[in-house]
Amino acid sequence: MKNSVLKNKIILITGGTGSFGYAAVKRLLEQDLKEIRIFSRDGVKQSKMAFHFQKHRDSSVLHFFNGDITDSKSLDKAMKGVDLLVHAAAVKEVPYCEANPLEAARINIFGTGNVIDCAVSNNVGKIIIISTDKACYPVGAMGISKAMMEKVAFSAAEKTGVTRSPDKESITSVCIVRFGNLLGSAGTVVPIFVKQIKEGKHLTVTNPEMTRFMMTPDDAVDLTFCAILEGRNGDLIIQEAPSATLETLTKALVDLYGSGRRSEIEVLGPRPGEKLFETMATQSEMFKATDIPFISESTDSGPGKKYLRIPLNGSFVNPEAMEFNSHSSPVDKEHMKSILIYLKFVAEKH
Repeated sequence: MKNSVLKNKIILITGGTGSFGYAAVKRLLEQDLKEIRIFSRDGVKQSKMAFHFQKHRDSSVLHFFNGDITDSKSLDKAMKGVDLLVHAAAVKEVPYCEANPLEAARINIFGTGNVIDCAVSNNVGKIIIISTDKACYPVGAMGISKAMMEKVAFSAAEKTGVTRSPDKESITSVCIVRFGNLLGSAGTVVPIFVKQIKEGKHLTVTNPEMTRFMMTPDDAVDLTFCAILEGRNGDLIIQEAPSATLETLTKALVDLYGSGRRSEIEVLGPRPGEKLFETMATQSEMFKATDIPFISESTDSGPGKKYLRIPLNGSFVNPEAMEFNSHSSPVDKEHMKSILIYLKFVAEKH
């Protein structure tokens, strides 16, 4: 469905060559955008993406810019004339960030600050910052860097009305969205488990009782669209995403990919920087949460997706609220299978 808000707009996605970027571009190409820009530092991935979408009737609006988000010069070139920025560029693999905490800080914290500064100086109308549930109560380098990234973004949200001069009527609004685990994306467990199942190997699980929020790339795009269309300056916007234990996830995958074979689970123990469960919103944040009447376009998680707005300086409207974590109400195997079946269908179709 085309939205008039996006008509003739220029949108820039940083770090847009991953699974989220593909899903986002696919959806955005259905809009009447003037231009879709992808900014990333891997030219090979950009070429693959360009080839993937080359047969789309509107592929001429898709353009690529190569550079690092810590490099202001290359960012500034990509930012000229942009109306809407989705900042997805990040280092997000937990083991990598644990081994390279300074790089996590360089990209996720200082790189984000550079992106926001460049967007403000180029009069970008709205910035959507992609964060993660690991930013809540962080224990590892990745989560800590993302939590600090959120602080940088919220600080900018409070300042943008002052820093954007001389046009006081036109400020840069900054919104944050938090993703859970993006099923099937690079570095996540689903591709690893599927490979182990097909090869008849043991499934290597850190802890079977560990729970994680499960989102598909389409879920992530829906949440981002919600922020684009409904987000206000300083908002944190989340989806009440489903969660599952790793045991439930592995059993669902064995049913779908095992061809009747039995797969044993090998428990490895938690890795540095990992938690038993994740928190999508803290109790203090949930005190301020209100529903957003937004209807998503995809149907991968079934009807009734729920989105919450958590304003930066909002009032405590839900004093009885509890934190929203992945231990709260994990789904069963059949529900998990329905999500994975949709994901498998999308992967095979595209």
